[in-house]
Parts: sequence; C-alpha cells; structure tokens
Amino acid sequence: MKTVSLKIDDSIFEETEKVLSKVKKPRNRYINEALDYYNRLQRRLIIEKRLKKESQLVKEDSISVLKEFEEIDYAG
Repeated sequence: MKTVSLKIDDSIFEETEKVLSKVKKPRNRYINEALDYYNRLQRRLIIEKRLKKESQLVKEDSISVLKEFEEIDYAG
C-alpha cells in the first residue's frame, strides 16, 4: 500500500465525514473505493472518446462501402 497525503476542500471533507458516520466504514476504505469507482468511470469515458474518434475516421469509408454493396444488389 502507498501512503498519500492530500488536501480536501472543507465542504467535501465534512460531507464525507457525515456519510462515513452513516455507512460505518473507515475513511481510508471509503476513499479507496471512491478512487476505484472514479478510475473505472474515467477508463470508460476514455474508451468512449476513442471509439467516437475512430468511428468518425471510418465513417466515410463505411458509407462508400455501403454504396458499393447497393450497386452490386441492383446490378444483379
């Protein structure tokens, strides 16, 4: 395990303390779970952004290929 020192906004700290008192979870565990959740979310957003970019790159080629297939269907 790594030790990390961080500064947290007072309002976020206070809200976190309120939540912790209700969920009965150690602060360290809570922060680890929050970071894990946020990392997974960010990975999904990165993948989504990459897929959108790649989709745009192949869009014109896809339309061209579809037109070629349509012409083949009508030629037969």
